[in-house]
Amino acid sequence: MAVILLDSCVWGGSLTALQNFGHDTEWTGTWDKDPGDESILEYANSHQKILVTLDKDFGELAILKGKPHQGIIRLSGFRAKQMADVVHYIVNHYQLDLDSGAIITADPTKIRVRNR
Repeated sequence: MAVILLDSCVWGGSLTALQNFGHDTEWTGTWDKDPGDESILEYANSHQKILVTLDKDFGELAILKGKPHQGIIRLSGFRAKQMADVVHYIVNHYQLDLDSGAIITADPTKIRVRNR
């Protein structure tokens, strides 16, 4: 089981699907307001959650600004209903990378891992 925070840009239906897979999952789309990328990344880190997003900005915060995180998964090019399955696959097959703070980018043809 993984502890996951879904950014609001990730399809909301992924929340229930990932919970059904047994993951402890939260979706920022249920929050009262969007606090901004830095606050979301800080929240994910302080609650030891893997952040899942479609947004490149989180990788930039982590790499260029050195913001701490518990692993980031960026999805690109997936249909909404595919997102939960892809996240489930990644957290099950790349857990050690995520535990060490990797940024993983997945598209329908490949998965790239950038280790810390």
